[in-house]
Amino acid sequence: MNKIIEDLNWRYATKKFDSTKKISDEDLETIKESLRLVPSSYGLQPLKFLFIENPSLRQQLREKSFNQSQITDASHLLVICSLTKISEEYMDKHIQNMAQIRSVSIESISGFGNYVKKQILHLKDDYVAEWNAKQAYIALGQLLHTCASLRIDTTPMEGFEKEAYNEILDLEKRGLQVVLVCPMGYRSEEDLNQFLKKVRHSKESLFDVR
Repeated sequence: MNKIIEDLNWRYATKKFDSTKKISDEDLETIKESLRLVPSSYGLQPLKFLFIENPSLRQQLREKSFNQSQITDASHLLVICSLTKISEEYMDKHIQNMAQIRSVSIESISGFGNYVKKQILHLKDDYVAEWNAKQAYIALGQLLHTCASLRIDTTPMEGFEKEAYNEILDLEKRGLQVVLVCPMGYRSEEDLNQFLKKVRHSKESLFDVR
């Protein structure tokens, strides 16, 4: 079987983690680098990845996640956030970073910078906030596959009180909003969901050629 398909068949939304097993520093760095390389519109990367290590903080978040045990029992808890706005200053820093990394002058890519500003600066804040939040799902997809390839279990979650998370993590003053939560670690032998066959639509019902 193709390695990619094998990885995707292996993973599932883990319901019960083994709290005694921890992700290695090496694998964690691979996960972080994968997230750093996530594609985004215009390369602006309007995302922030919070690794919640404080046990007390994780317990608070669990209480705002319908008491789901994955929040506290998984090796690591990742909270994926997005920017609520994209300012002209933020875009200028992106262009400066691009020029530095590619060893070109800012003047030579100013046309691209001006184009991006023209596309974004006139948009309403609510639209930009929603647009940024959608990009978090691209990061989640890449994260799930990266972890599966490392044989690290994950549970992508939307089942939590977003406003409570924003308040507990003090995100508003940083111009951030929580979008997704993803506990990561290793499945417990007691999690019976790992033995269930994966249920998906057939290729015939999913794909069409026009």
